[in-house]
Amino acid sequence: MTDIPPPPMSPEPSYGAPAPQPPNNNLVWAILTTVLCCLPLGIVAIVKAAEVNSKWQAGDYAGAQASAEAAKKWSIWSAVAAAIVAVLYILFFVVLGAASSSY
Repeated sequence: MTDIPPPPMSPEPSYGAPAPQPPNNNLVWAILTTVLCCLPLGIVAIVKAAEVNSKWQAGDYAGAQASAEAAKKWSIWSAVAAAIVAVLYILFFVVLGAASSSY
């Protein structure tokens, strides 16, 4: 009898396509906009960013993507709100300085 070697084993079993990468949760931007820009909107951004990984691990890929996009949106709105407040703050002192110098 001749010994027939078994077929070679592949290093990894292939069960289908490789798992896709989770979306960027934008947590860094959410934290930065909370600390540096607008606290209420930044908190919403942090909550949305925190939802991304848990939804991804639960298999809710669409929900994870939606939370990632919402976190990015809230971070942007927080930065825009801070810019608007800064411009209004500067305008207030420019107008106040112009008014006081005219007396």
